[in-house]
This record gives sequence, structure tokens and C-alpha cells, in this order.
Amino acid sequence: MADTLSIATWNINSVRFRAPIVERFLTEHAPDILCLQETKVVDDAFPHDLFHRLGYRHIVLNGQPMHHGVATISRIPLAEDLRHDWQDNGEARHIGVRLPNGWRLENVYVPAGGDVPDREQNPKFGQKLDFLGRMTRWSEQLKDPSIIVGDFNIAPLESDVWSHKQLLDVVSHTPIEVAALAQLQQSHGWVDLGRHFIPAPNRLYTWWSYRAKDWTVGDRGRRLDHMWASPEVARDAIAHHVLEPCRSWEKPSDHIPLVTEFRI
Repeated sequence: MADTLSIATWNINSVRFRAPIVERFLTEHAPDILCLQETKVVDDAFPHDLFHRLGYRHIVLNGQPMHHGVATISRIPLAEDLRHDWQDNGEARHIGVRLPNGWRLENVYVPAGGDVPDREQNPKFGQKLDFLGRMTRWSEQLKDPSIIVGDFNIAPLESDVWSHKQLLDVVSHTPIEVAALAQLQQSHGWVDLGRHFIPAPNRLYTWWSYRAKDWTVGDRGRRLDHMWASPEVARDAIAHHVLEPCRSWEKPSDHIPLVTEFRI
């Protein structure tokens, strides 16, 4: 293992459809570990050859047909493949592994939660809140030095969205979701690495809707993707990269990759 460790997270929105930009990202940025969300593929059909060819021979998968799915892909050995069903319905939304230095790395895809921010009118919103509640109860008991990354589908701070006022009633930025995410963060003293390196109110977005023909016009972004670390791990974080140019690559995901470097 080198003196530093780089970990990337990216909601890829179909790993097979976007294989060319995954290859470009790994070729240009070469993180030690890549955590993907929304892979949308069963494990047997995952494009192992692409990653093996680029030197990523350690792959842990939790996939399902057409929807959701997470994958943790690494140049270095991974151990203790664990999955939590925080959705409580069998959806493939989590992988946890242990790194050679003893740290745990949790890769999670939190449900989007539908369009209406009301549990009674929209069961998907209730599922999202319950998912966060189960994560929080898990986090309260966590003893290991850990990193948790992925698409949390919540932009918690006013400066994490293009318009706090206009998005207050829009799922991903509602007060109830923000409160649930804050409770999760407090449950383990998680350090939000994005805001550790780029403090609020500086602009920091990771997602732009496909609805805009040119995502840069109006810059209507949200910070839905996150990298958190246990306090003792966060002390070893030395850099954080927000790779906005990837949003303009051919056939892009609506999310961009984040990369954090750690001293080990």
C-alpha cells in the first residue's frame, strides 16, 4: 500500500451504458478505489473485464436488474463483504468492506424519495426517511474507523443548492430530510469531507438535472453526493476533488465523481 490512498465515489447511472466515461475517469484520475452507485446491472453481467484491464482486480458487487445497485472496485485487496438492507425490502443499496489498514469503507445509495415530501401521500418519501433512520441506528453502534460515501440524495446546507428558497419544498432539500441527515451525521461524529475542504457558503454541487440542455446555464446544481469519515480518519484526509468537468463528457451521468485522498 502506498503512503496515500485515494477513494472516489460516483453515481454512474448505469455502469454498462457509461462504460466509456468510467474508463476515461479511471485512466485520467486513477483512484485506488472507486465506489459506484446506481450501477443498474446484475452481478453476473457486471463489466469485470473493463476494470481488470485497468488494474482494478478487487471488485465487490451488490447488484439487481435494471435499478439501484452499488459496486466497490479497487486496486488493493478488500475484505469482509457486508451488506445492510437499510431499505428493508431487498434493494441493492449498500456494500461495506474493510481496507488493508483496518478502516471500513461503506458505499451507499440512499433512495431519492419520490416527488412529494409527505409520508402519507408518498410512500417513497417515508421509505427514504426510514432508510436514514436505520442507518442512524447502525451508525450509533459503529466502533470502527470508517468512511461512508455515496449518493445520499440530500443537499443539507443552504449553499448546497442553487436556490434554498425555491427548493425548500422539493425532495432532497426539505427540512425533514436535512434534519434526518443531521441526526445521522451526529450519531457518529461524522466529518463531512466536502465541507471540511470547501467550507460553506462556498459553492459546491455534485448533480445537475438532465432537463437542462446545457447544465452550465443557470448552474442549477445540488450537492447530493457525499464523503464522510470518522473523526480519526478525517484527520488523515489531505485533499478533496470535485470533478465538475465530467458532467460535460459524452453521455454523462447527471452526477459527478468526488475523490478524497488520505494519508495512511
